[in-house]
Amino acid sequence: MKNYVIIGNSIAGTSAVKAIREIDKENKIILISDEKYLNYSRPLISYLLAQKVSSDRLNYLPNDFYQKNNVELLLNKKALKLDIKDKNVLLNDKSKIKYDKLLLATGGTAIIPQISGLDCEGVFNFMKLSDIEKIEKYLKKNKVKKSVVIGAGLIGLKATEALMNINIKVSIIEIADRILPMTFDKQASEIYEELLKIEGCEIILNNSAVEIRQDSKSKVCEVILKDDKKIKTDLVIIATGVRPNIELAQGTEISTNRGFLVDKKMRTNIDDIYAAGDCCEPTIAILPVAAKQGKIAGYNMAGLNKEFQWLISMNSVELCNIPSISAGQTNVSSAENIEILSQLDKEKNVYKKIVIKENKVIGYIFVGSIEKAGIFTMMINDKIDISSFKDSLLNEDFGLINLPKEFRKHLVIGAGIEV
Repeated sequence: MKNYVIIGNSIAGTSAVKAIREIDKENKIILISDEKYLNYSRPLISYLLAQKVSSDRLNYLPNDFYQKNNVELLLNKKALKLDIKDKNVLLNDKSKIKYDKLLLATGGTAIIPQISGLDCEGVFNFMKLSDIEKIEKYLKKNKVKKSVVIGAGLIGLKATEALMNINIKVSIIEIADRILPMTFDKQASEIYEELLKIEGCEIILNNSAVEIRQDSKSKVCEVILKDDKKIKTDLVIIATGVRPNIELAQGTEISTNRGFLVDKKMRTNIDDIYAAGDCCEPTIAILPVAAKQGKIAGYNMAGLNKEFQWLISMNSVELCNIPSISAGQTNVSSAENIEILSQLDKEKNVYKKIVIKENKVIGYIFVGSIEKAGIFTMMINDKIDISSFKDSLLNEDFGLINLPKEFRKHLVIGAGIEV
């Protein structure tokens, strides 16, 4: 009997389960998770805190998924060490799990900044469902009226929106010159900055927290910034970024850089060990990529020969009821052969930016009007020559009809439908 062992119960791990079971119905699958939950969608945890969804709506798989797929699920078990020579995973309860094929789907872990006072009561991360449960428990026991969110990336802004939705005043601190600096350009960021300010959010840019102070009861009461500004607060959220969780590589010969290094089959440099999702490199930390990588890893673990096709970077976020999508190369310098088309309607909070190189779209940002995003994503993926219709890209009536006839025929025949 062969043992497939998967460390990680998020989308990459469960996608691998599905792929393995397509090929292999008999051999054993053991899935190890250091969390206590069957499964849940991490993008929804901010909506749980905001009281927009209930906890029973967080699952993205039915509860009988593991039983139907004959998976031995080990919850609340942390993988501490890998014994590559004997092919064992050592768990925190001192048990050993034997593997024939191993998938590392350990995801990401929060980057903790060098700030004194992080051990104060009332300081939280915003990564997992357990973080939300801790925050909710703290809110019930304390009269929280003001909060500080350190970091204005996607996680920080979703935390901000959730706190504002339950009537807690928020001050965001961001070291960059704009919110969502890794996703947006300054123009797109300013749209959301203005909307957040209108709703009462304080945004502090080009600054950073250096100290968190506590009161006589050891609870957070104040945040000190680099410029000596002091912010009174009842709660602090740390949202300064995420890094791949590669702790299990310590003491092994598994190759890592920022994450586990993998080839197109999602294999590491060690025989029978694979990696998928936010823990591996190269990758893009979005759900569709993690799902696809997990699927490719599962197929190859089960004996198929499949390769992962790298996807373009893409982010989708809705804040203050305004949706946005960005993809490809958007924060570009004034390099040769780069052309930028843009359109702004401040009254409607609509912004469009298209980045072009050598008559091909290489990136875009759409804020407020995202209906055509799929078409532009196809243009990036298929490297379509836009020279014959470039002038119409920003037109309201631009659509598939504007694309070259041979490409539209390609879509109808079927090859492009997967995109």
